[in-house]
Amino acid sequence: MSDLYYPAILKQIAKQVKPFLGRGSVASYIPELAKVSPARWGLAVATPDGEVFQAGDAEEPFSIQSVSKVFSLTRAIQFVGPALWKRVGREPSGDPFNSLVQLESEAGIPRNPFINAGALVVTDVIRSYAEDAAQSVLSLINESAGTENACFDDAVARSEAETGHRNRALGHFIKSFGNLHNDVDEVLEAYFHHCAISMSCVDLARAALFLANRGRSPYTGKRILSSHRTKYVNALMLTCGTYDAAGDFAFRVGLPAKSGVGGGLLAVMPGGFAACAWSPALDAAGNSVAGAKSLELLAQATGLSVF
Repeated sequence: MSDLYYPAILKQIAKQVKPFLGRGSVASYIPELAKVSPARWGLAVATPDGEVFQAGDAEEPFSIQSVSKVFSLTRAIQFVGPALWKRVGREPSGDPFNSLVQLESEAGIPRNPFINAGALVVTDVIRSYAEDAAQSVLSLINESAGTENACFDDAVARSEAETGHRNRALGHFIKSFGNLHNDVDEVLEAYFHHCAISMSCVDLARAALFLANRGRSPYTGKRILSSHRTKYVNALMLTCGTYDAAGDFAFRVGLPAKSGVGGGLLAVMPGGFAACAWSPALDAAGNSVAGAKSLELLAQATGLSVF
């Protein structure tokens, strides 16, 4: 697609999405996230040649929250490869992202890496190979984006730690089954910092572009994952990346995606683009209302999806 094509598409999406801005509710259970205006909106699209197109507040940093799980999963796969799947599943959960229900009946093996329980196991894997599990994921993000813009928001990390009682329960419950090998508090601290990574739509689209480029970052030329392992991450994003609304998101948008309760939504079209939409107001499943609509409009305007 020419350089003139995406700017026109994003300009049109910015108009079409306006009625959806502010619909839903911000994630007020994390006090720092409750401070962000629900009317903010940004969209960025990065193409395999490294070009980035943007609209709205696409350069404003925000808390990426569970979008970080894409990168923690990538780091864990780099460290242990297929052995990861002995400790975490690859199926949609059908339950809220912070649910404890399935863990007891399934012997402490989380359904997938994108629910909180799964992300804790993934973080535990990283901690076994990296002394600083939080910094390891942050470094991967900046490396794949070819920038140094991503950073930890310490205020959000503190807010996560002070209110993360359910995550603490998940960690200790998984530990009771022997599926957490490191100290629970160390794993939780790293996990809270992963969720507290702050970056913009532009930087997130750049960081995820390796997933649209067969595992290689066009900004550094470095291979992040092999092409077949890149396929695994994209497949999990499609089936599990938008909480228990993954089926509806695939139906409407047709792209592998990962959402976060900070309002970010990352989507990938293999061979086509990586895109990040951000708007803080969430639907009942925890996905950005305006962000999801933006990606739906993007898929419609480009005619691109994995189906």
